[in-house]
Amino acid sequence: MNRARKISRVSTSKPVLEGAGVRLKRAFGFSEQPLFDPFLLLDDFRSSDPEEYLKGFPWHPHRGIETITYVLEGYVEHADSMGNRGVIAAGEVQWMTAGSGVIHEEMPFGNERNEVAGFQLWANLPASQKMMPPRYRGIAAHEIPLLRLENGIVIRIVCGRIGEMDGPVHGIAIDPEYLDVALPPYTTWFHPIPSGRRAFAYVIDGEGFFCRKDDIDGSSSFDEESSRLLENRTLALFTDGESITVTTEDDPVRFLLVSGNPLDEPVAWHGPIVMNSRQELQTAFDEFRNGTFIKKTENRHP
Repeated sequence: MNRARKISRVSTSKPVLEGAGVRLKRAFGFSEQPLFDPFLLLDDFRSSDPEEYLKGFPWHPHRGIETITYVLEGYVEHADSMGNRGVIAAGEVQWMTAGSGVIHEEMPFGNERNEVAGFQLWANLPASQKMMPPRYRGIAAHEIPLLRLENGIVIRIVCGRIGEMDGPVHGIAIDPEYLDVALPPYTTWFHPIPSGRRAFAYVIDGEGFFCRKDDIDGSSSFDEESSRLLENRTLALFTDGESITVTTEDDPVRFLLVSGNPLDEPVAWHGPIVMNSRQELQTAFDEFRNGTFIKKTENRHP
């Protein structure tokens, strides 16, 4: 019998200041890491005020993680120590596996309406891959499959598989699924997510019900009806199970749906570096200071 996933936690993204002074909203981060394993952080950088984003994210290191940047509006100019340089435009994705170490910068700039809109997700790497050669994948908008269902639902498959349609990103240890899903009004979407995977949804427009009324986790202390109905910049973490059901009424909804296999490994995390022990973390920062952070095994042409 199919077990529906329930909502175990609902939260609203919070304002934070990052980089050289970028104002963004954080859906989850450091303090919630055990709940979202294998994912570490989700940032929402939507704005039409250049003062909130133009200072950008100057050169900084990463080790032990993957950063996934998905741009909806505007642009993000980037460069890194692997020799990659370019611009992530609307509808495009940058999937960077930091591995043993990358130093990079990301500088957002707006479109003709001064709009920037996008999301950055951090995914953890297993201990066995934290010191792998780094790699970079730039994914153009036309490479991301667009699935249009008969009931008007539209799904962009960044990573994962629906039916015979496969996303462009493969070979990731946590086997992630990353979907951009849009439902019109008065529509229901059922989606299987195998048991054992960690799964969450983040609403980016409109509102919808993210489980059936009898699928609220009974251990949760929030109001059932309001917690089922999620609005823009609201995140739902699901319990284990085998599927989710999303329903709309008067309004459409658009959301990111992300799932992956938990690593269940110790996490030592400080700033942009995530390792498995305090000693590994200390080594990473020592190497960054003494100039040995970037390894000669670096893959410059992934």
